[in-house]
Amino acid sequence: MSLQQIIDRRLSGKNKSIGNRERFLRRHKDQIREAVKRAVDGRGIRDMERGEDVKIPKKDLNEPVFGHGEGGVREVVRPGNQEYVKGDRIAKPKGGQGGQGGGNGEASDQGEGEDDFVFHLSKEEFMQVFFDDLALPNLARTTLADTPEWKSHRAGFSSDGTPTNLHVVRSMRGALGRRIALGMDKRRELHELEAREQELLKEDRPETPRLLLETRERIAHLKARLDAIPFLDPIDLRFRSRVRVPVPTTRAVMFCLMDVSGSMDESRKDLAKRFFILLYLFLTRHYEKIDVVFIRHHTQAQEVDEQNFFHATETGGTVVSSALVLMEQIIRERYSPTEWNIYGAQASDGDNWHHDSGRCRELLADKILPLCRYFAYVQVAEPEQNLWEEYQKLQEDVGHFAMRKAVEASQIYPVFRELFKKEGASA
Repeated sequence: MSLQQIIDRRLSGKNKSIGNRERFLRRHKDQIREAVKRAVDGRGIRDMERGEDVKIPKKDLNEPVFGHGEGGVREVVRPGNQEYVKGDRIAKPKGGQGGQGGGNGEASDQGEGEDDFVFHLSKEEFMQVFFDDLALPNLARTTLADTPEWKSHRAGFSSDGTPTNLHVVRSMRGALGRRIALGMDKRRELHELEAREQELLKEDRPETPRLLLETRERIAHLKARLDAIPFLDPIDLRFRSRVRVPVPTTRAVMFCLMDVSGSMDESRKDLAKRFFILLYLFLTRHYEKIDVVFIRHHTQAQEVDEQNFFHATETGGTVVSSALVLMEQIIRERYSPTEWNIYGAQASDGDNWHHDSGRCRELLADKILPLCRYFAYVQVAEPEQNLWEEYQKLQEDVGHFAMRKAVEASQIYPVFRELFKKEGASA
């Protein structure tokens, strides 16, 4: 058996080898991850998809080398020492106070020094590091490869099949066309002979009886040939053809619920928006066939598009249950749990009409969670409001329900990783 080796020599822009770049990224993976985390803290979530400049200290680029030691015992005299004797401590060199690179810290007209190495992470590389170890929980258990499903689609007609798929009209049409095609020349000759027979009957010549006999024999022969053409032949049969095509078995829908009531000030709304934008980027990156439903609420809930979900301004009281009721209604109408994996994520400051929080817990426990594969609640305020207290009762008994707090922009990314990390991966 022969072995085949494939070497990828494709170039990636300006003659840079893809293999060399991948090895470089693997070698400095820790520095790149730290740079990505700093970028998350320092930029808006709306700008998450652009690349990032990463600085790596020049000292970290040095590669280890092997060299031969001097070996043995040697006595060496170092000339030129007029300042120090044994036991003296050498002072740290001056300079380097705020200087850039490896210079001596003072301005120079030579333009020399050693700066940190800077390279640019592309959009794809940045997102790859950013979403490392993230995945929707439980969805991987029912992937397309594990339990494939097939759906039958019509694909025209074929000449063989089962009797139940026989198309009678098309078969009879084909049979009629075949009989017309096969008997066309014979019928034309038959009509000519019949006309000839009538002419011979009117003639009175000695050879007329002989010609009439030959004509009648030919007519009989043609009629026998025409009668021998089968009314329906197996080649005429046409059956409805159906082909099996694979269909996705793991369609997923993600419900995003956000509180826009008067108690949600701009900073809290910004935290909620950052969480959902991050969630949206994550979903669109990993799952091409996934629906996202945006529901914003105050005293009333409303399904909106992405633009209105993030940017529309509206205030009012707080009735969280209205969003849960609307979510259940949409699930019943458009997303059957037997065909869809349903996930929910809710962001709120936890402040709710007191008598409504208990109803929210009941709706989640009785209506929403039995339909969902996973539901995450993020509170964008530190005080434990009545909604948080009610949801805590669910967290103890329901394994696919999780809740966390995030009160600063820098906490959004760790909270998101913790909620949606891969099973078995460290947060």
